Amino acid sequence: MPANETAPSVKKKGRRARLIVLVLVLALFAGLGYGAYWSVDSVRASFPQTTGSLKVPGLTGTVDVKRDANGIPQLYADSDEDLFRAQGFVHAQDRFWEMDVRRHMTSGRLSEMFGAGQVETDAFLRTLGWRQVAQQEYDTKLSPETKKYLQAYADGVNAYLKGKSGKDLSVEHAALKLSDDYAPEQWTPVDSVAWLKAMAWDLRGNMQDEIDRALMTGKLSQTQIDDLYPPYPFDRNRPIVEGGTVKGGKYTPAAGPGSGSPVSGGQGGTNGSQVSTQTGGETGLAGNATAQGATVGLRTQLGALADALDEIPAILGPAGSGIGSNSWVVAGKYTTTGKPLLANDPHLSPQLPSVWYQMGLHCRTASAGCQYDVAGYTFSGMPGVVIGHNADIAWGMTNLGADVTDLYLEQVKPEGYVYDNKVLPFTTREEVIKIAGGGEKKITVRSTNNGPLISDRSDEIATVGARAPVNSAAPDRGNGYGVSLRWTALDPGKSMDAVFKINRAKNFQDFRLAARDFEVPSQNLIYADNKGTNGNIGYQAPGRIPIRTTGDGKMPAPGWDSKYAWKGGKDGNAGYVPQDEMPWAYNPERGFIVTANQAVTESGQGKYPYVLTTDWGYGARSQRINDLIEAKIKDSGKISTDDMRTMQMDNSSEIAALLTPLLAKIDVSDPDVRSAQKLLDGWNYTQEPDSAAAAYFNAVWRNILKLAFGDKLPKELRVEGSCMNVPEQTTGPADDLAKMVRECGERGSDSAQPDGGDRWFEVVRRLVKDEKSAWWQSPAVGRTAATTSRDQLFARAMKDARWELTAKLGKDQSTWSWGRMHQLMLKNQTIGTEGPGYLQWLLNRGPWNLGGGEATVNATGWNASSGYGVTWVPSMRMVVNLADFDKSRWINLTGASGHAYHDHYTDQTTLWAKGDLLDWAFGKDAVDKATVDTLTLQPEGS
Repeated sequence: MPANETAPSVKKKGRRARLIVLVLVLALFAGLGYGAYWSVDSVRASFPQTTGSLKVPGLTGTVDVKRDANGIPQLYADSDEDLFRAQGFVHAQDRFWEMDVRRHMTSGRLSEMFGAGQVETDAFLRTLGWRQVAQQEYDTKLSPETKKYLQAYADGVNAYLKGKSGKDLSVEHAALKLSDDYAPEQWTPVDSVAWLKAMAWDLRGNMQDEIDRALMTGKLSQTQIDDLYPPYPFDRNRPIVEGGTVKGGKYTPAAGPGSGSPVSGGQGGTNGSQVSTQTGGETGLAGNATAQGATVGLRTQLGALADALDEIPAILGPAGSGIGSNSWVVAGKYTTTGKPLLANDPHLSPQLPSVWYQMGLHCRTASAGCQYDVAGYTFSGMPGVVIGHNADIAWGMTNLGADVTDLYLEQVKPEGYVYDNKVLPFTTREEVIKIAGGGEKKITVRSTNNGPLISDRSDEIATVGARAPVNSAAPDRGNGYGVSLRWTALDPGKSMDAVFKINRAKNFQDFRLAARDFEVPSQNLIYADNKGTNGNIGYQAPGRIPIRTTGDGKMPAPGWDSKYAWKGGKDGNAGYVPQDEMPWAYNPERGFIVTANQAVTESGQGKYPYVLTTDWGYGARSQRINDLIEAKIKDSGKISTDDMRTMQMDNSSEIAALLTPLLAKIDVSDPDVRSAQKLLDGWNYTQEPDSAAAAYFNAVWRNILKLAFGDKLPKELRVEGSCMNVPEQTTGPADDLAKMVRECGERGSDSAQPDGGDRWFEVVRRLVKDEKSAWWQSPAVGRTAATTSRDQLFARAMKDARWELTAKLGKDQSTWSWGRMHQLMLKNQTIGTEGPGYLQWLLNRGPWNLGGGEATVNATGWNASSGYGVTWVPSMRMVVNLADFDKSRWINLTGASGHAYHDHYTDQTTLWAKGDLLDWAFGKDAVDKATVDTLTLQPEGS
């Protein structure tokens, strides 16, 4: 498809044309006269008022809402509560549909909006119990101040909702009302708190890897699985902090060269472990069961669980594709401004509207009753600023990726579950799922002392455990084994407190104290301030991370054995890594800090004593950023704001640099394949959207992964629809083995394997020197001969890639480009993906041809098992200038508005695609200069 080369027009003529198209399409479905009236009226009715004045109940003073040319608002008030009340009002003005869907998702009530098709998803979400935990947090954990702010925010949302429904709220609500007579209910503080549970779910760490490894054991040996999960390359890719350890109950950063200096490379060594893995057949998978035997019985169970996970809407991004982010900060001694520069670009699912909402929250005069002067990226539905800066500090976030989930195999009986040779009763609760259009479904949620029994949500999962082969030492299986989930986010916490504390922080001490409350999701927090001569930079790893006394969290654990439980903390509660012992850094000698989902630090004897996870990102992006910073410092000694932006758009491919020289040496006889091979001659490994070489290389890479690994994985990991002939059975007489059956993949396209991320970079890097590895063997298909060596498989992949691109892009290589294959479509996350085709056409936008790729700094991710389309993106980009905040720059993936056909629906997208950034006004004079619309919110009766 052709790409959008420019942003949608903001001229009246363009708006009018789109409205006419909308009229004509809807007229076909609703009758000419009524359809034409309904479409125009509905589109315009929900657009927010942005000038003049409005009365808002509950305000104690006026609030000015100043919007710039991109519709980004800056709010000015005289009290904290008025500020957050206005934030709720403005969020609802632009994004209430998004907010309404999100709260129904987090509470397991999507069926109330979208009907019976969402019942199973709701049942799974009710079993996880996000809403119940959010309620507990609000009731028992959050400070009175935070509750006050949450209530003010909810009051602001409800002030906007007063007297509105259907077309007054959004086109989507209008469409929903026509079919279901749906009306939104009042917003509550718990609706805001529950959003953090959805955020934590999408950033939950290695749960998908835990499932995948267990599924692999049914088809692969442990040695083969180890090949596919190599250790982190500490000798090549630098961790976030180096050399620190824990002394006297406190983390102590390394001093001197150990803290990093402007030279390449990290420490040598392998990934350490806090505890040893059990031997003699006893593993974390099933206790006394053999690992291989128990996993065969669990394959269908865990495959069904993986299917259930795929059905949960991913607000932030596809968990299976290496969700990540970039952030880095450079000290003032190495910047052209003399103060730190801080960059951040979280990699999340491409959504319309973007998950982020840009906003400033300003007190006109600082006082005890008005404490905020902060701007940045917010979440619609939640008060405060998540990522950004105030007048003193700036901060960014990337996913730490800590292992905060464990799956437990539970021995289930009619009267309860087995635990240390006793049968304990389940904790139960009843849930009623209401369905749009009438009807309801009742479910019972059962929990063990490890967590909710998520296997209850599938009939297949509930019975398959009866087939699990275990040895005599395992407990009697009864009616089968279930699966429960232990997850840190299911314990009430104080992360909402941390948001407000960070927004008010004035120095690194304040920042670290605030981070102590940021329990879930566990994030890498980077920091900069403008104090002193050159300012300061820092890093803190917060989070509630379990300490496992037995097992390592890599495989499902035996729930019937208390040795595998999370306990050992105070009063018998779960033990977590103490916050005083979590890694941090402050003004490291090397003068910069990079976090891009790589290892935080190296664990092991004489090193950091805790295992935060063994499933880090493998450091391809982070080391590239390290190298770019070091090269710039060596070249000029100074880094500018524009240098930071240029680094964010770096398209260099590490795997291309490794494999292209090998591909170039392969003797190719087919002239068409040889001409494609020549595209790689002189290529600099950058993946620009107009690059034919990048298009061909990525097609070759995809086919290498399929031939070497994908076709050898179990069906539960292969992408849905990928079919192949396999032996009907894997053991027994040779005659039986000769019988072949058709086997098709079962995994959703976002989480299927091999996804081609930097784990697979590391897999291939380790195998590429072994030209006769069994992984390079691939069977004959039709007239294509089998491969027995690396170069044979590479040659076959080059041939397959040539004809794949011929089919996709045409035979003329001069027309090939990476961007034509690697396209971004922005889809409304509800009706835009599941609704009628005409509504999808009305609400969705794109495509845009993009550069970048998997595990590049410009991380426009794609899943190699399913195609080349963009599956996750830098959801925003920012560069904060601590010397002059008004010279900071930012961009969002879409725009401020969630209203289809509004000028600001996708007005930032084309700029984003090109790597451009917008001016980010912060000071009052700069904001006033940028303001094009001012709305005054007034108290009732004023």
